[in-house]
Amino acid sequence: MNRFILLLFTLLGCTLSSVAQSFETYFEDATLRIDYTFLGDAREQHVALKELQQHPEWSGRRHNLATTPLRGNGRVTLRDKASGEVIYSQAFSSLFQEWIVTPEAQQVSRSFEATFLVPMPLKEAEAEIVLMNNRGEEQCSLKHTIRPDDALIRDLSKVDPLPYEYLHRGGSDEACIDVCILAEGYTPEEMELFLQDARTAAEEILRYAPFNAYRDRFNFIAVKSPSLHSNVSVPQEEAWRETAINSNFMTFYMPRYLTTGSVYKLYDQVRNIPCEHLVVLANTDTYGGGGIYNSYTLTTAHHPSFKPVVVHEFGHSFGGLGDEYFYDTPDATDETYSLAHEPWEPNITTRVDFDSKWADMMPAGIETPTEVTEERKADYTVGLYEGGGYRTKGIFRPTVVCRMRDNVAERFCPVCERNLERVILHQTEPAK
Repeated sequence: MNRFILLLFTLLGCTLSSVAQSFETYFEDATLRIDYTFLGDAREQHVALKELQQHPEWSGRRHNLATTPLRGNGRVTLRDKASGEVIYSQAFSSLFQEWIVTPEAQQVSRSFEATFLVPMPLKEAEAEIVLMNNRGEEQCSLKHTIRPDDALIRDLSKVDPLPYEYLHRGGSDEACIDVCILAEGYTPEEMELFLQDARTAAEEILRYAPFNAYRDRFNFIAVKSPSLHSNVSVPQEEAWRETAINSNFMTFYMPRYLTTGSVYKLYDQVRNIPCEHLVVLANTDTYGGGGIYNSYTLTTAHHPSFKPVVVHEFGHSFGGLGDEYFYDTPDATDETYSLAHEPWEPNITTRVDFDSKWADMMPAGIETPTEVTEERKADYTVGLYEGGGYRTKGIFRPTVVCRMRDNVAERFCPVCERNLERVILHQTEPAK
């Protein structure tokens, strides 16, 4: 290669390896599952490695492997051991990081499970996981070496998967975003009911922009994960049940917050099934749910608000969108966000770095903060409306209403739609 071409690559900010890099350069067509444990309290946090597993085929993205569309509250990175080059990166959030800002974390240490699916390296690679706080500062990290010939990587390629079927098939598993919808609290005799609920969830998500414009880039797969008991655990009703992933309401003592601490068991349900994103449907009419970025959506299937809530929670888990609603309780009771720092979620802002958010989408001459009017509510006018991220003051949202704020909203706001589209394109198209 002559000096002129080398100079051109330098001016473009490229390296020879980044130009030549493809999925096949560094990875085999297989999945590496990494199980971690997050543990600590409000003052001190740690990450520990639990186990590595290998599954056949890789159904995740094959483009933009070393970049992420959002920062998240954590990051998993794979580097080629020989060159040090980043060959894969994934941003995420976790229930652990939500918990450490709760009052309970001031009093006791707890552990949380976390699982990540990454492509299997062809050669030795260094894995690094980093957890960050709500100021974007590193809390803790762990590095460890992955050797593809490691005898202690549990090979589960021969394990039979749970029964599953495609509800919507936009294309091949390699080319599309594979969303697995799991049954939680459905007995074997209730699987037909689950399939009806799963179809409803898939159809509702695909009804919204921008998902409806990219139907051919999604596969929705129903996984028939059976439970011993019907319904799920509702501690506020003194009801505890044995279910596929041990989910329960009252997370952080919040009655509506439905999550699971059994993340390893959650990922066991999709062994040897194409999977990039998880949607879990709970067989209950109790209102609630939860969505954690690049972890899972979990929501109730038989409450009247099922349809809007499953789309809202998928906005969290798939798109990394923040909650735009706020409470009437004193703002000092919620420590989720630091008002002195810009949150990483693309649809809320503290105005610390608003130019990185939706400043380019603001109509010329609109006042800031922006006044709430009926006309702006009806037109989804983009502005800077105070109230969001659970706080009435200091955090701002893009529109008066949005699927990330209201169950009555008919759509995502333009800012959320743009960012959801960015995530879809990042996962399915090479960067331009």
